[in-house]
Amino acid sequence: MITVTTVLAAPAAPLSNAGDTQLIIAALLGIAAVVLLIAWSKVHPFLSLIVGAAVLGVVAGVTPDKIVTSFSGGVGSTVGGVGLLIALGAMIGGLLAESGGADGIVGRIVNRVSGSALPWAMAGVAALIGLPLFFEVGVVLLVPIILLVSRRTDVPLMKLGIPALAGLSVLHGLVPPHPGPLVAISSLNADLGLTLGLGLLVAIPTVIIAGPIFGNFISRYVTATAPESLLPTRQPVAAGAPGPGGLGAAGRRNNVDGDLLTEDDLVNPGTGRPGAPVDDTGTETARRTPAFWPAVITVLLPVVLMLLRAIGELTLNEGTGGRKTLDIIGTPIVALLAGVIVAMFTLGYRAGFNRTQVSSVLGGSLPPIAGILLIVAAGGGFKQVLVDAGVGNLVADAAKNANLSPLLLGWLVAVGIRVATGSATVATITAAGIVAPLAATLDRPGVALLALAVGCGSLFFSHVNDAGFWLVKEYFGLTVGQTIKSWSVMETIISVVGFLGVLLLNLLL
Repeated sequence: MITVTTVLAAPAAPLSNAGDTQLIIAALLGIAAVVLLIAWSKVHPFLSLIVGAAVLGVVAGVTPDKIVTSFSGGVGSTVGGVGLLIALGAMIGGLLAESGGADGIVGRIVNRVSGSALPWAMAGVAALIGLPLFFEVGVVLLVPIILLVSRRTDVPLMKLGIPALAGLSVLHGLVPPHPGPLVAISSLNADLGLTLGLGLLVAIPTVIIAGPIFGNFISRYVTATAPESLLPTRQPVAAGAPGPGGLGAAGRRNNVDGDLLTEDDLVNPGTGRPGAPVDDTGTETARRTPAFWPAVITVLLPVVLMLLRAIGELTLNEGTGGRKTLDIIGTPIVALLAGVIVAMFTLGYRAGFNRTQVSSVLGGSLPPIAGILLIVAAGGGFKQVLVDAGVGNLVADAAKNANLSPLLLGWLVAVGIRVATGSATVATITAAGIVAPLAATLDRPGVALLALAVGCGSLFFSHVNDAGFWLVKEYFGLTVGQTIKSWSVMETIISVVGFLGVLLLNLLL
């Protein structure tokens, strides 16, 4: 079975002798503390989760030393299992951004389609780019292209923007190696390869409905006018001088006076700030955009390797040479490490960067995810206290007695926490911890679908307490009301349609 290191290991006996009522009160107060600290007091989620875990443990009657031990154990196992994968995924994303590989993929596809096919192309590009990139980085990469294409083709901005945002959001919430799906898979001890495959099956129709179809509808009612300051314009840069976004001579902005996107039209905000490429003598050279197919293959390589392992488990006998080989190369950390190594050559060196600059990009991709890693780690600690106190088993027993579907319970819990805190990651962390004991009652496909149900719930109705809400509002020049009508409704459609897809797969498997 393809698994990530398990974050939640149920103890032999709960750390608390509290009754059911006390445990319920403890869970509600712990979650309420997290919600209030994040949504009302504006405390960072990392600190909020620590305080919430302490409140939960104290009210449940767990001694302080055992609270610390339980929380620390959850943090350590989470960082060891999930943190490594997030870091490797961020490195691939950093190389994709800085090398211009993402720009090349976008330009190649957009230049070959027009008219009514453009929204579908933008959704496909966003889904592809969204595999290794975090949502915020994907938005920064795609927005200049969306603005440029909309102006040149006179296609309404929202008609192109919604499909792109849907592609990024669905991949971010449902498909590894993004933090949310990895946390859910880890907490539930789900099969990563199977969850990945089922997640892609759910993602495709979800992107279509929430992207091109909804985008075509909402563009009639929401007119977006992007701020002029964000509109791509050419800004010549002298050789060796830092370019826009710190990219050096290769960081050229978009040109709006042509018919087709060219290499000079593409903007690369990047993350690692490597500067202009240089040769072995230290002389600056022109940046070479990585070829389209090598860039695509690099992005898809880790996904393919993990899927091959899942296929091998279904088709090959255990102990055979082929099965052992697929088990090794399809292990998540091995697959992502292979992706990083291949990306160094197909993206970094191909763009003209030397070894020092490639190292700079890899290192520069890690600081932006530090906050995410801390939140995920603290969430692992919160979940471990939740389970060690006995709350998880209590919820499992209650759901069993009420004949409540584990999939529905996971989705509803994630929806509630998402709406309250605005954080998809916090919603995934907490919901997965609550429903983790239910995973023991499900078969392997059922556990994978439970992880996807939690992921779908974590995307429900983004509003003013979500940073992504304001990111979309500012980039597309929308009012708060317009952002709710477009972005917030789109996120709700993703959550509902995705969950319906999960229920459909549950009937078929």
